[in-house]
Amino acid sequence: MSPGIIVLVSAVVIGVALSVLKSRFDGRFRGTRAVRRSGEKEAVEATSTTADRIVAADLGTELGDRATMLQFSSAFCAPCRATRRTLAEVEAMVEGVRHIELDAESRLELVRRLDIMRTPTVLVLDATGAIVTRASGQPRKADVIAALGVAVDAASPADRQLPRMAEWPTHT
Repeated sequence: MSPGIIVLVSAVVIGVALSVLKSRFDGRFRGTRAVRRSGEKEAVEATSTTADRIVAADLGTELGDRATMLQFSSAFCAPCRATRRTLAEVEAMVEGVRHIELDAESRLELVRRLDIMRTPTVLVLDATGAIVTRASGQPRKADVIAALGVAVDAASPADRQLPRMAEWPTHT
């Protein structure tokens, strides 16, 4: 076999492997701090730093009453538009949850502070502005709803108002 064929086959194999890895992790939420449980709120809040807490002054608008979905986008990002639609649908489904979209280029200081590497990036914040989880890439609606379940205050399961799976829209 010639060296050219070996290089070509190696490049194709590496390309396929990277594509599979990207599709596996793209848009998946990952935790950024300990999950808060009822009765442990003060302990978790005491361990959070200013880097993982966002206040209304950082955003220029108020946070949601129960949770906030903060989306970092860029002007020519097609997945950002799809993510915007998904988050707007979830915002309409869950009371007390707010979707805020920021242009990453115009908020570079916040982007650097929060270590945003690509768009879209979605941060799910609890009612106090602490970052609960984040996803880089376009998240699925079911994943967004599950991430909100962690962020919404667990005072009473009846107060959650998260939709049951049977109530989810079938289109994506």
